[in-house]
Amino acid sequence: MAFKNHCALWFHNGAFLKDAEKVLANAREGTTRGLRHWRFEQGDKFNSRKVKAYVKEAIENQRAGKTIKPVPKKTLTITAELNAVLKKNAKLKQAFNALTPGKQREYADHVGSAKQEKTRLSRLEKITPMVLAGQELNDKHKC
Repeated sequence: MAFKNHCALWFHNGAFLKDAEKVLANAREGTTRGLRHWRFEQGDKFNSRKVKAYVKEAIENQRAGKTIKPVPKKTLTITAELNAVLKKNAKLKQAFNALTPGKQREYADHVGSAKQEKTRLSRLEKITPMVLAGQELNDKHKC
């Protein structure tokens, strides 16, 4: 990648590189797990042998099948109110189960994030037609 004041060489699974020269940096500390980059500032000496060594090691790691396992998504937590409504309404339960896990989590989190019971019940009333239609919670805001 080229920027105004520097350029960078990115390694998709850079966490597996030995980094003997200590030149690799994490893209976003605490967020990215594998991505690393080597930043070249204006005036830095470019040593093509060192760069080739890093690239070759990255290729070897890729051929060896080294990959970072994805972190499991957070689990689905269904509130008592949502569970009660799903038990009462078989059609709604079938529609809810037909949604993708992400959409299910989105709806469950939306209902569960309300502090008061009356708010949770109000949200349940609003989302019921959307679940039956197979829509996402925020579909109306998408282009």
